[in-house]
Amino acid sequence: MSLEVTINQAIKEAMLAKQKERLEALRAVKNGVILLKTEKGIHYTVTADDELKMLQKQVKQRKESAEIYTQQNRPELAEKELFEAKIIEEFLPDQMSASDLEKAVRDIIGRVGAQSAKDMGKVMGVASKELAGKAEGKAISELVKKLLS
Repeated sequence: MSLEVTINQAIKEAMLAKQKERLEALRAVKNGVILLKTEKGIHYTVTADDELKMLQKQVKQRKESAEIYTQQNRPELAEKELFEAKIIEEFLPDQMSASDLEKAVRDIIGRVGAQSAKDMGKVMGVASKELAGKAEGKAISELVKKLLS
């Protein structure tokens, strides 16, 4: 089932259950899907990878906004952003645990032959492709930095 169909079904359920906050987050995702379909042109077919990237981007935006609201002492707005991020994350694949992520990154470092922090670019290129959707880019980057230093 495509993301758009899944989102539409979730919107219907949220409307019937009168879940206003959840409905807002779901409509934002639906808007993202519509933008994704229209921005590349009429002959472009949206792939599951495109949808995954769009969802990750929306989660990242919400978390960054929440961080800013927290710094500005606006906890009610930060809470709303974090709630929306949690709703959007429901449509993402399960994230890797810290130990699984470390094992995968160590494996990539071994395959690439990285020795020091100078090789971080090589490792990140491979890790970003292989672990896309399974772990946040920030977490991957921090782990690679830690393991190569």
